[in-house]
Amino acid sequence: MAVDVAPGTVAVYTDVVCAWSTVALQRFYAARSRLDLDDRVRVDHRLYLLEDVNRFAIPMRMLQAEIPVVGRLEPDLGIAPWQGQPSDWPVTALLADEAVHAAKEQSAAAAEQLDMALRLAFFRDSRCISMLHEVVDVARGCDLVDADALSAALEEGRARSAMMADYRAHADEVQGSPHFFLADGSDVHNPGTSLHWADAGYPVVDADDPGVYEDLARRAADAA
Repeated sequence: MAVDVAPGTVAVYTDVVCAWSTVALQRFYAARSRLDLDDRVRVDHRLYLLEDVNRFAIPMRMLQAEIPVVGRLEPDLGIAPWQGQPSDWPVTALLADEAVHAAKEQSAAAAEQLDMALRLAFFRDSRCISMLHEVVDVARGCDLVDADALSAALEEGRARSAMMADYRAHADEVQGSPHFFLADGSDVHNPGTSLHWADAGYPVVDADDPGVYEDLARRAADAA
């Protein structure tokens, strides 16, 4: 099944607890702003549920090994090692991912804002985004999000069915988080960045070119 991407949008399959996609989205938003395309191009957040793909909970040891490497790619994000107690580490991102999809009911801009806020709550502020009250509290800090409406949507489970159906339908087409799909039919996994894992258990960035995001933003605008 081909990924359906509306004109003027970029569909991004990702998980809020993926550090690489946090960098990718930050770079895409920055490129979009530099090109004055904020009103013409939006991100359509789609789920690529890493805990389901991997068949294990969010791995603290693996993410802690990534942080010193991926954090240097976009230092302004403030990505840092986990500062809380190990017992406060979130074991699932499903609720946080669902919140982003619930925010799409309000607007694409609301979903973009909440998605990045949840990522920073986890990667920068060491908050346990597995918990409903934490997710809603993060939403209250987003001026584009109606946190009460979001809370109601989460309690009713309105977004989860469609979110999971799309994830299941396209899981075989998505190479990993993040994977960008454009309305012109093209797609790219982890744009501009290639890496491998060293035997010692940490990632090594082989190439990194942030400039590719301006091309993605232009192509998305042209497709509109």
